[in-house]
Amino acid sequence: MGANDQVELAVDKFWEAVPPAWHQARARIRRIASEKFNLTVEQFQVLRRIRRGSGSVSALAEANRTSRSSVSKVVDVLVNKGLVSRRQNPDDRRNIPLSLTADGQRIMDAIFDETESWLATQFRRLDAEELKAAIQGMEALQKS
Repeated sequence: MGANDQVELAVDKFWEAVPPAWHQARARIRRIASEKFNLTVEQFQVLRRIRRGSGSVSALAEANRTSRSSVSKVVDVLVNKGLVSRRQNPDDRRNIPLSLTADGQRIMDAIFDETESWLATQFRRLDAEELKAAIQGMEALQKS
């Protein structure tokens, strides 16, 4: 098998493995968020983005590719649920930074902990050589 054939095979295997695995993981996360914590997909996405550092309605709207007003409505719900807090910026009253409350952080930790536990179960199904190959493959993909 030539180099071009191997590249084509790698591309085929990528499409056969990665998107379905990612889809399963995302579905798992959304199911946990919905069933255990009564969060909509939009609410979860806002919490996830705040957790990752998007600290304003404008930044969230840009990241979600949606309007500020729709994000603001979701943030209002999350504030009312006690999952997000707004702080007044004394230097710029128009800038109202957002952060997760302790409850918001606890919920996000629980969602991701349960998902990581599920992922660990999936990886435990592999034998030692398969697991080593999977790790090496993911490390190789990170280089690009």
